[in-house]
Amino acid sequence: MRHTLAPMERTPEPELMDDAEQARAYAEADFAEPNQAFVELVETKLAPLPEQAKVVDLGCGPADIPLRLSLRHPGFEIDAVDGSRAMLDCGAGAVKASGARVRLHCARLGELPLKAHSYHLVLSNSLLHHLHDPQLLWTAVRELAALGARVLVMDLARPDTPDSARAIVEQYSANEPEVLKRDFLASLHAAFTVEEVRAQLSAAGLPALSVAATSDRHLCAWGTLH
Repeated sequence: MRHTLAPMERTPEPELMDDAEQARAYAEADFAEPNQAFVELVETKLAPLPEQAKVVDLGCGPADIPLRLSLRHPGFEIDAVDGSRAMLDCGAGAVKASGARVRLHCARLGELPLKAHSYHLVLSNSLLHHLHDPQLLWTAVRELAALGARVLVMDLARPDTPDSARAIVEQYSANEPEVLKRDFLASLHAAFTVEEVRAQLSAAGLPALSVAATSDRHLCAWGTLH
């Protein structure tokens, strides 16, 4: 009898990158290509974007994505949020030097110092897999979004097996520092599947959002909230 192996179960990881060395390694790594790809995905999936908009980026890390988005869309007013002060400190200088309309906030989901139902775009990249309770993110999305807001949440997708996860790390991070390779592998193990995210959205009362795989290691949830 042939036995079918069960898919790899999720292994949660620490929610915050509070270690200064870890944050610095992340900030100094070359994420230009995937960060730019996220900005372009926002422009494609949520088109047409308004010229003027209030935008929130949840889990912004060193704020490279909100900075890129602001420079391409100068009419956007962006609140960039991360729970790690070390991460925000890594990006604060670049944000200040750019003169971009980006405000940095050190806060955790559930304790956001932001006005409810006031954002036209609600964005998040690579935050979901850090959360022990994914509903924290979807609750924040629902509470921050204005009527008719557009939402895009992108994250890693959990591979089927540990071997597949290791292969992805070697394919995309072979030349990165060991700390980043370890983090990447842990993040793949902590990520959710498309089916799990779809169930999360149903439980959160966000059925208007679509979910799909966007690469061999990413998934995306997007749509308009009415």
